[in-house]
Amino acid sequence: MMKKYSIYLMLVLLIAATTSCKDYLDINDNPNSPTSATPELVLPQAIVGSASIASQYNNYGLHFGGYQANAGGFSGFGLLFNYQLVPDTYNGIWVNTYDNLQDYKYVIDQTEGNASFAYANSAAKIMTALNYARLVDAFNNVPYTEALQNNANLTPKYDEGPVIYQDLITKLTAAIAAIDAGASSTPLTSSSDPLFGGDMTKWKKFANTIKLRMLIRISGVPALAAFTTAQFASLDKTLGFISDDAIVNPGYVKDKPNPTWNTWGYTTAGALANSSRIPTKFAFGFYKGQKLTDVGRGSVIYKNFSAATTTPVNQLGNEVDAPAVVTSYSTWYTGTFSSASSISNALGVLKGPSMGQPLILAAESYFLQSEAQLKGYITGDYIASFNSGITASFTYLYKDVTNTVSATKNVATDVATYKSANPESYLVNIALATTAAQRLEAIITQKYIAVNMVNSDEGYNEFRRTTYPVTAPNGDAYHNIASLLSASTRADKLPSRVLYPSSEQSLNAGNYKVVNQFTDLIFWDPN
Repeated sequence: MMKKYSIYLMLVLLIAATTSCKDYLDINDNPNSPTSATPELVLPQAIVGSASIASQYNNYGLHFGGYQANAGGFSGFGLLFNYQLVPDTYNGIWVNTYDNLQDYKYVIDQTEGNASFAYANSAAKIMTALNYARLVDAFNNVPYTEALQNNANLTPKYDEGPVIYQDLITKLTAAIAAIDAGASSTPLTSSSDPLFGGDMTKWKKFANTIKLRMLIRISGVPALAAFTTAQFASLDKTLGFISDDAIVNPGYVKDKPNPTWNTWGYTTAGALANSSRIPTKFAFGFYKGQKLTDVGRGSVIYKNFSAATTTPVNQLGNEVDAPAVVTSYSTWYTGTFSSASSISNALGVLKGPSMGQPLILAAESYFLQSEAQLKGYITGDYIASFNSGITASFTYLYKDVTNTVSATKNVATDVATYKSANPESYLVNIALATTAAQRLEAIITQKYIAVNMVNSDEGYNEFRRTTYPVTAPNGDAYHNIASLLSASTRADKLPSRVLYPSSEQSLNAGNYKVVNQFTDLIFWDPN
């Protein structure tokens, strides 16, 4: 019998794995004592730090968003199974995000008002907005106006989520304008910009896409209706949004690997990074036929997807029927593993240690546009954007570690096959939808599929906002997104949020707030 390990040990190992890239790339281990460095050196390190943090948010979304379950042979998952969280559970994403924000503040402070550094200043502000939005989406009210002041204020107040969101959207607009006005700025290069290699048009589209995501997220908040309407009206539609995946790659290699690979693939020594997790039946059912048939994407994501020995899958909380991982393999790695020194590159979500780390997928950009077009927030054909989103999802998964679509794959052919394999499903063929609710369900369901194991926190965010993809709390594992042993009081049996971290409880007790993970909502969550 496989030896049973305590989940607490596994969490320690997981935290170590998810922060390993940060250890060698971050320039500021102590946010209250920043290291002196030039903005040109700090900015790329901060961007790479954000890539590591994006992987950590993905990990948080994997369980709450219904993508990942327990494997056989492991016990001690009680807190996770029941969603009975403690403040320590997600301390890391809070601490690491604020540490990363401190790096961007350093760049902003050193470059503010200096036309020679307009591009670096704007990039730092755009990344700041991305990070703060992630914090709000996870924790709701967070330190903002009084944050990042070092020893000048060690107990910053918590600003309200809606206030932070509005200010971030306004600052994104200003950052785009500053890039437009920054003709005399020192250019960013591939060494100072591991995200877009100095392409400032892509930076502007990235900022516009973050704005669109945030505006869509708050579009159902009645108190923000006037602000949202005005912002949609002023959104730069001519500029447009990202049409390629926003991927950070500073030169990841086996000894300094991509953070997601390091967490769910293999360690630098060639050992399986994590054997306690496998896919949920809920997520897997969108590929294997229980809900939709998707051989193209399923075969590059899941080990043994089409083999006689099938991919091990489970429902979170089920310890009786939980299968073990495939021997020596991550369930999400479809390459060839022979030994510690012989691990081939692959396609899918775990391509290899040198793969880039996505911040926002082009697929998500298209699905955001599709929803905005469906609801009349921006002009355009929501069906065309929806179809582009599916194509972009296939494209990302068919890319190799060099960010190039494999010569062995034909995206257009496989997208057509996907549509023909699900001829009566409006979730795949949105033109079949007959109501606005069905159209929105199709858009969000495809977004949920696209961010699987990539930006899974966005799948969880959108589920909370829209209740899609559809879940049946009393249904079987392929149709119930929640843990089998959930203690949630919500109708969907999921948590509504995470708790504030223990570090705040200890260091900022006057502003720390006790919240309930089932009844306290993020401000944009109507459910």
